[in-house]
Amino acid sequence: MTDYQLATLAVRAGQVRTEEGEHSEPIFTTSSYVFRNAAEAAARFAETAKGNIYSRFTNPTVRCFEERLAALEGGAACVATGSGMAAILSTCMALMKAGDHIVCSDSVFGSTIALINRYLVKFGVEVSYVPPHDNDAWRRAIRPNTRLFFLETPSNPLSLIADIRAIADIAHERGVLFAVDNCFCTPALQRPLDLGADLVIHSATKFLDGQGRCVGGAVVGSAEVVGKEVLGFIRSAGPSMSPFNAWVFLKGLETLELRMLAHSAAALSVATWLERQPGVTKVFYGGLESHPQRALAQRQQKGFGGIVAFEVQKGRAGAWACIDATRLLSITANLGDVKTTITHPATTTHSRITPEERERAGISEGLLRISVGLEHVDDLKADLQRGLVAVQGVA
Repeated sequence: MTDYQLATLAVRAGQVRTEEGEHSEPIFTTSSYVFRNAAEAAARFAETAKGNIYSRFTNPTVRCFEERLAALEGGAACVATGSGMAAILSTCMALMKAGDHIVCSDSVFGSTIALINRYLVKFGVEVSYVPPHDNDAWRRAIRPNTRLFFLETPSNPLSLIADIRAIADIAHERGVLFAVDNCFCTPALQRPLDLGADLVIHSATKFLDGQGRCVGGAVVGSAEVVGKEVLGFIRSAGPSMSPFNAWVFLKGLETLELRMLAHSAAALSVATWLERQPGVTKVFYGGLESHPQRALAQRQQKGFGGIVAFEVQKGRAGAWACIDATRLLSITANLGDVKTTITHPATTTHSRITPEERERAGISEGLLRISVGLEHVDDLKADLQRGLVAVQGVA
């Protein structure tokens, strides 16, 4: 379906109707599949014939989600996983070995840093961290054993914007694979493969679902790297997506573009309003005139996304007072929901990394992150106003 627009692909791509003629995609709740004869079973296990084998790595509902997301991202292959972190782990385990080196942005999700620093390094993988928007730092960090660049843009939670095409060129000059976490933008707003990336990582839990219902992840890329290498790890290790979750994500994809444009419009309105409020010392959002990479974001994104971060006065005490005074916003570390959420990154999403790592990533004690949902923006501003009034009352 390469000739269709994204909105059409989000509704139609990947579906293969059964003999029942269903209009909506079915959920295949089966662990295994029946073969017509022993020869067919042998051919499928030998991979000389296509077909379902075992739902750990072949399931029609999951495959529909994989093919649809691949179409949206412009990739040749997609592998779905049990979570976004499972997608990152599967990519690293499939493509790296002891002695290899990864260059990672220092402004990524806290669990990504924890995964690398606590676990991958135990198996002999070396890591260097660089500012995402410093192209020269990416180039300087390359070693003879560098195997992978890992970038999240916009970054979590400060919305730093990295130049995907420039970093892709740097990676490819030295034969390094380049992976981009596209969680915040989704293919509705940004397509890293079109800009030169080799792999796209997703936490489907977030905006792809859009309603906070299920946990899942995905890796998108070439038939060789993703369709063989990453799939091979999934087949053996089993961090698989369930058919039910895949079906939920399929329903989420159907409204993805509409939601992402609405999230972006609401977030820009909230961010612009926050910049004018007393008690707010700084606002981080790619769509603001004050954002240093706004022009870059405009070039490589169709919108600025739904994530806004801002710093309040009086450090952790002020941040917690702001959170606790809200009445409408959901106090949860999840994001990408139709319901607006608020969290304190230093003690939640980035709490498992060291204070030094938080400082390097710009995670201050006064920083708050909101994932702007689809409520009316006036109601969101009124609720945040309650929080900001509470900040002023902190001694």
